[in-house]
Amino acid sequence: MNRKKKVLIIGGGASGIIAGITAARNGAEVIIIEQLQRVGKKLLATGNGRCNLTNLEAALNSYHGERVDFAKAALEKFNVSKTIEFFEDLGISCRTEGEGKVYPYSGQASSVIDVLRYELQKLNVEEKCDVEVKKIALRKKEFELMLKDGSRITGDRVILATGGKANANLGSTGMGYKMATELGHTLVDPFPALVQLRLDFQYLKALAGVKFIGKASVIAENKEIRTEYGEILFTDYGISGPPILQLSRCVGEKLNIGIKTTLSIDMFPEYSVDEVFTIIKRKTSNDSSKPLDFAFIGLLNKKLIPIVLKACGFIDIHRACGEISEGELRGISRLLKNWEFNIIGTNPWRDAQVTAGGIATTGIDPETMESKIIKGLYMCGEVVDIDGDCGGFNLQWAWSSGYLAGLNASRT
Repeated sequence: MNRKKKVLIIGGGASGIIAGITAARNGAEVIIIEQLQRVGKKLLATGNGRCNLTNLEAALNSYHGERVDFAKAALEKFNVSKTIEFFEDLGISCRTEGEGKVYPYSGQASSVIDVLRYELQKLNVEEKCDVEVKKIALRKKEFELMLKDGSRITGDRVILATGGKANANLGSTGMGYKMATELGHTLVDPFPALVQLRLDFQYLKALAGVKFIGKASVIAENKEIRTEYGEILFTDYGISGPPILQLSRCVGEKLNIGIKTTLSIDMFPEYSVDEVFTIIKRKTSNDSSKPLDFAFIGLLNKKLIPIVLKACGFIDIHRACGEISEGELRGISRLLKNWEFNIIGTNPWRDAQVTAGGIATTGIDPETMESKIIKGLYMCGEVVDIDGDCGGFNLQWAWSSGYLAGLNASRT
């Protein structure tokens, strides 16, 4: 009779937990080692505390990395349907909201953690919390994990599910990169993604707090590389909102290799430049004595009006509308449709929702998540150079890759 495989999982986040459940269901003895006080803590912060479990539109075009095709096998073998079925079987009723986002019906991320931990306990998966792994060593035919307190744990297989560097306060310190590179793996330089952008603009403090529905585009080397639509928020350091978070990945990628990027904001995406001009001309022509800035009340946020006019070159923003030329009005129209800002960076790791970059997929088997360099070592989740868009795609990658790693690590 074959002896049970002892599977050691470093990291008790989403991918580590599902890897543990899968391995235990497949007959393995499983230990999850987590440096925080409990497993699953990062899940509490997902989906604004509601846990955006997955997305019905999860496909390769929503993922990024040096070799995006690497994610294909995992996303197919444990797809969205299987993910929903997995959670339904655990007791989580799911509901779908806008843009294909799937949430627990309870609206509570804590309920997801509760059922996952219940399943771990039912399967006798051991959770070692408040324990930090410093190094993975090979000892003949087994692995030895060296812990911070000087003790050691041995096992037959190791799954590295340590996450990236985003949200370090929730356990993502990048320690998995060091462990993997010490064993011969290559690291694709990580950088923050799904994060706010920092802009070079003198009036940011005056704009802080202004929200609007608009379109945002990133321009690099005179080409538009990505566009997103939705609620945009100016801040005292730059700009935020769901469209900006989506754009941040391509911004970080360009800035990482020294390519300057600019952000183009369209505040009236439903209208053409000529239509915006017509609207403005009508508002400024019905009372020639009205101050120019007052003419925009009801069209723009009051905090935006003086900044827009100053950005268009107006020194006296209170000039009478009758004194404003058609050319000046067209200049305002063009700015409202294409307001360009120099991007000087992204916010730091503490503000990022996910890590871009990670352990290079060239050294990992996409069919099994096993290292091509160290037999018996598996990797999954954010530690790998695969990241997704905002909206449940990153959790789907965690579930899919974690499942595949747990399944194959537990096989005799």
